[in-house]
Amino acid sequence: MEQVFSKLKGDKWIWIIVIILSGWSLLAVYSSVGTLAYKEGKGTELYLVKHFSIIVAGLVLMYLSHKLDYKWYAGISKLLMIITIPLLLYTLLFGSSVNEASRWVTIPVINQTFQTSDLAKLALITFLARMLSRKQEEIKDVKKSFIPIMGAVCLVFVLIAWANLSTALMLFGVSILLLIIGRVSIKQIAIVSAGGLVLLMMVMLLGPRRATYISRIEGFFKTEEVTTSNVPFQEDKNYQANNAKIAIATGGLFGKGPGNSVQRNVLPHPYSDFIFAIIIEEYGTVGGVVLLFLYLALMYRCIRIVTMSPRAFGAFLAAGLGFSLTIQALANMAVAVGLGPVTGVPLPLVSMGGTSILFTSVALGIILSVSRSIEELKGKQQLEEEPKVKKVVIGTVA
Repeated sequence: MEQVFSKLKGDKWIWIIVIILSGWSLLAVYSSVGTLAYKEGKGTELYLVKHFSIIVAGLVLMYLSHKLDYKWYAGISKLLMIITIPLLLYTLLFGSSVNEASRWVTIPVINQTFQTSDLAKLALITFLARMLSRKQEEIKDVKKSFIPIMGAVCLVFVLIAWANLSTALMLFGVSILLLIIGRVSIKQIAIVSAGGLVLLMMVMLLGPRRATYISRIEGFFKTEEVTTSNVPFQEDKNYQANNAKIAIATGGLFGKGPGNSVQRNVLPHPYSDFIFAIIIEEYGTVGGVVLLFLYLALMYRCIRIVTMSPRAFGAFLAAGLGFSLTIQALANMAVAVGLGPVTGVPLPLVSMGGTSILFTSVALGIILSVSRSIEELKGKQQLEEEPKVKKVVIGTVA
């Protein structure tokens, strides 16, 4: 084990948390894909192998990302934004539509779907980190700083929100947090927030999924009007939320045991959107608390990297990407336990999914790259200080 960790640079605790979450993901996904496998006439082992290969690919991307000096991501962020904007437009116009939402683009030849919002999250956060770090001396200048930053945030928000409002709102929230950390004035942040609110109302009132948004909000606030009978989930606004609550309630303190979930056969997406409910049903409240602790520990390690980073760009990167992952995890858990309307946001590194796991792994690799640079800087400082200490000791003896 020591030989393995000797080759992995950066915060070791982040590596440990990722490995634990990945292993837990294999167990949870294998347990919850039974109904999906039955509907598609495939074996559950096939989904397990596919999910395992994605996790391995994610770990490889994470390793490669952490080996690259994080300063290179400043230039890469510009390229990512140039690619992301047209790709989001293409997705809205020509993407694969599921439930009135065009979120995926089918990659030719390999015939695999690709969710462009995952790339957009990474692109916007790295771009904001670059802009905020380079504009610190003129951060309150409207033309040089405020307009370019606000333009990037609002444009990406609208393009994502049109088909994926929950992801867009979380990304907008992370952007506001970065603006606060980046010493942008409260007045300018208020203007950005007001602009975001106007865009949100436009999407909710004019967007193609306005009926879905209204239905989910009404279902969340009018739970007493929803029956618990066996009504098809297409007709019951709270079908998913109610069955998630049943899974959590029947899980008890220590759960039913791995593979013994009952609600996995009832919930429409137990392997992605509501995997946290299945985990609590099988591993109990204790399992749910442990999983929550892992994400909070991940955020703590990211904050520690922020405070130790000698450069603003590295601090903004670790903060933005760390907040993004943690907020997404908390949002998924909140929906599962009934603290928020259904969103369709996956649980990072745990839910079954291709692009979500891969881009989450890249984000963690970038955070580890910042951590690696801190360790290397400390090592250089120690090497420089050692000769001075020896000289002082020799002089004292003489």
